[in-house]
Amino acid sequence: MRIAYICADPGVPVFGTKGCSIHVQEVIRCLYQMGHEVDLFTPRWEGTRPTGLESVRIQRLPLSDSWEAAAREQASLACNASLRSALEVLGPFDLVYERYSLWSYAAMEFARTEGIPSVLEVNAPLIDEQAKHRTLVDRPSAEEVARRVFESASVLVAVSEEVSAYLRRFSTAADRVHVVPNGVNTERFRPGLYPLLPRDPATFTIGFVGSLKPWHGLSVLVEAFALLQAAYPHVRLVIVGEGPERARVLEVLDARGLSGTYHLTGAIPPDEVPCMLASFDAAVAPYTDGEGFYFSPLKVYEYMAAGLPVVASRLGQLTQLIQDGVNGLLCPAGDAPALAASLARLHDERDFRRRLSDRARRSVLEHCTWSSTVRRILALAEAAVANDLQLESR
Repeated sequence: MRIAYICADPGVPVFGTKGCSIHVQEVIRCLYQMGHEVDLFTPRWEGTRPTGLESVRIQRLPLSDSWEAAAREQASLACNASLRSALEVLGPFDLVYERYSLWSYAAMEFARTEGIPSVLEVNAPLIDEQAKHRTLVDRPSAEEVARRVFESASVLVAVSEEVSAYLRRFSTAADRVHVVPNGVNTERFRPGLYPLLPRDPATFTIGFVGSLKPWHGLSVLVEAFALLQAAYPHVRLVIVGEGPERARVLEVLDARGLSGTYHLTGAIPPDEVPCMLASFDAAVAPYTDGEGFYFSPLKVYEYMAAGLPVVASRLGQLTQLIQDGVNGLLCPAGDAPALAASLARLHDERDFRRRLSDRARRSVLEHCTWSSTVRRILALAEAAVANDLQLESR
């Protein structure tokens, strides 16, 4: 097929290092590996192209240079005309695939007008997220865009049950919503890689990878690490990533007298992450509950593919991905003593740790590769076409 892939969100640099960027790259890489042609429409194309995407065709969308929120919103809305025109000129396409963004509706409406199957991948309730964590000036327009784009898509792919519930609030979209969780590249993330940080057999290393933001539960992690350190002096903590919580994390660690027992690496290139995971003995995802957990966390899939025993919060999709005591451990969100106790068990029970590691890797190989994820999405698009043809023949 010839596929138009649209990522119109100016906050997603498609060749960047953010989780959303990796998501875009992996989906497109899989489409290429399956033999499809892909035209990528985006306002953010800067950076070095990752391996496997060197020849992707880029169709550049306008990008506002205004610092003023209202002006950026209006510029993003105006971009729909440019996107529609580009699709018309560069077509025909066999499938239109879009990562849902706050102000983009032209691609899904173009596909519906042209009778082309379309997939809208929805990763978050963006209106609520934007209003809570950033700035949203024109909420009515954002809600109108959501209504239009959800109504136009042939298939709506939600990455979690929580996102699916959000989409089903839009009555015109409810019967086209399907849950397809995220995946992982099990060739990049695998056991046996050379560790990026030196390994000391006498030291038990706990690792976290991600943006250092409040909902990632770093305050809980630091508290749990302090409890663990009091009982196990040879435990160390490695935190990989950058974000607004960095200064607070450092302050609390030092106030606890933990200098010399932790290492904050800052952000590292995506190509180095698999070897960084090889430096860990266990990995954590201590998310906080907040006002609803709708994530499909890439980091947890990557931890598991790397063959790491994982301790994660008992929230949302994590309870479906991780079977407590089978392929990982689950703890109550925000409970530092419970997190510390789970990590202590991993420290003490080497055979148990090994069983969790093996089963974690096996479970993602069987159910969570990017290849299987993308094939499921394409199968949904194909089924939508078949259903439309059946309706037309009646």
